[in-house]
Amino acid sequence: MKLTAHVIDGYTLDIRPAPRERDWMDRTEQRYAYRCLPLDMANALGWELLCQTGFSAEWSGGNALDDVRITADPGTSAPAVSHFGYGVLTFHVPCLFRTEPAGTELLVTGPLNRPKDGIGALSGMVETDWSPYPFTMNWKFTRPGRVRFEAGEPFAHLLPLHRPLLQGEVRAEWRPLSETPELDAQYRRWTQSRGHFLQELPDPESAAAREQWQRGYFRGVDVEGCPAKEHRVKLRLPDFSRGDGS
Repeated sequence: MKLTAHVIDGYTLDIRPAPRERDWMDRTEQRYAYRCLPLDMANALGWELLCQTGFSAEWSGGNALDDVRITADPGTSAPAVSHFGYGVLTFHVPCLFRTEPAGTELLVTGPLNRPKDGIGALSGMVETDWSPYPFTMNWKFTRPGRVRFEAGEPFAHLLPLHRPLLQGEVRAEWRPLSETPELDAQYRRWTQSRGHFLQELPDPESAAAREQWQRGYFRGVDVEGCPAKEHRVKLRLPDFSRGDGS
């Protein structure tokens, strides 16, 4: 797959592979939040667009455009405007993204696992395999008040998705777990193991206290200790480099 950012002449774009680190995860005791591998992996799945300058925005609670007031840092221009009203803050993205092959589009959403007090990111799907139109990234205030975006802070997360896979190639169904005896047995064994582990954990002399957390999923092994055929604990996405136009 090829992902190209065609930056509009006269502008620049700050974009990077999303890092796995999060400030709030760093502050957890012994950085235990990183033990949640699905959370850790999602952090780094995609690319982030970064604010080139810092600014503050305040919403009075009204629906008019001027009910959102934006204050740029001295000597700079804010990368966001009040464009839609209704407490929505809009970032203009100064480029056209293109994805190849056909059928590959971009999910544009808020920075993953980066909660921000007072405002929430809105998500959109953009058909970047054909569209000659730029898109915006929008955030909506959750209550009247003031928020701040720092220079270098991510304001959008980009994730390519294959449209045919979602539209016609996914078969979605549900069934009782008991109809799959092998999986049911593994789940029951895990449930029993988990209960025993949690029961022992408060005892500082126990094996559970020494282990601190169960690592089966992190290690990529099932309850029988059998390794998964494919298992990842790290993602490495490419940086955007200057293309040659081909």
